Amino acid sequence: MAQSFRGVFAIPVTPFEPRGEIDETSLRREVDWCVRAGAHGIVAPVMASEGPTLTEDERRRVTRIVTETAAGRVPVVIGASGASAPASILYARWAREAGADAVIATPPYGVRATDPEAIFAFYRALADAADGLPVFIQNWAGPTGWPLNTPQLLRLLAEIPNVSYLKEEAAGAAHTMTAVLAAAGDTCQGVMGGMGGRYLLDEFRRGACGTMPAAQAPDVHARVWNALDAGDEAEARRVFNRLLPLLNLEGLFSTALCKEVLRRRGVIAHATVRGRSASPLDAFDHRELDAVLGDLSELFTV
Repeated sequence: MAQSFRGVFAIPVTPFEPRGEIDETSLRREVDWCVRAGAHGIVAPVMASEGPTLTEDERRRVTRIVTETAAGRVPVVIGASGASAPASILYARWAREAGADAVIATPPYGVRATDPEAIFAFYRALADAADGLPVFIQNWAGPTGWPLNTPQLLRLLAEIPNVSYLKEEAAGAAHTMTAVLAAAGDTCQGVMGGMGGRYLLDEFRRGACGTMPAAQAPDVHARVWNALDAGDEAEARRVFNRLLPLLNLEGLFSTALCKEVLRRRGVIAHATVRGRSASPLDAFDHRELDAVLGDLSELFTV
């Protein structure tokens, strides 16, 4: 099975100034930092990038900045999830114009997975708009997600040209990966995991071609992946177990935690999060983060 997308595809956060404007300087620095840290690809703007909070003008700017800054050093996958099919089609066209290497999308926020024909029509239209770019199906069960079942995923992969990759992070993700990879044959070029990379060791064993975690520690995620790819599962597990406390905190605080880590690592200027306080972490949380980063810092390479 040919795979042109493989490894750790980091998801940069969208940095904001304290008053809420996009901090373009920090975003450019962050994308460059992810590449230098060893990420094998970049994905934005998606949920971990606070994509749903961006205006259309901001989404277009982020798309352009991310592709320009990556500058062909690693593949760029642009998020095209939207509230409607026309919005997603527009985002896919912007991705194509900006020089992205692929697009990724959930079904539109208002389309339920119980309407398989609407889902199929959406991905066909999205692939047409992407105009030859590979399309990742993002199978997700978050607040705006409607997870697709295995037969739906197999049909999309088999019947729509260029819909050829899957990011699987719905309930039972590992079992879905196994079922899809066993049945899809060459219609599926690869399956990547999500959920912060928490299940990468098992996903790799099942045949995953990579993972798409948030970007607070791409150097450590890449170290885990590179060890797995080299056949050194013991080293991968050792490094992963060092990383896991940070991933657990991310599970509690989501983007706010990622932004605080990136601020502490000198990558972005501010940890501002849209739609909530700048950081929901209290003094005890910050103390725990101090300890977690202290234990992990020797694995940081940038």
